[in-house]
Amino acid sequence: MTKKLAKIKYLPNNFQIVEQGDYVECAVSGKKINLDDLTYWNVELQEPYFSYKEASEKREMQKE
Repeated sequence: MTKKLAKIKYLPNNFQIVEQGDYVECAVSGKKINLDDLTYWNVELQEPYFSYKEASEKREMQKE
């Protein structure tokens, strides 16, 4: 079974599936994130992150 990239709208405490799929890709590392495991994202940038490490890295990149 082929997995499909989902399209998501990231909200402050939740996310809304715009287009059905199985995963999203981390905006920093490009790693696939199963929707069941999606925990970190940025509402303003509308980006998902694989873990707190990638979220932290992105925050540091924005400071520069």
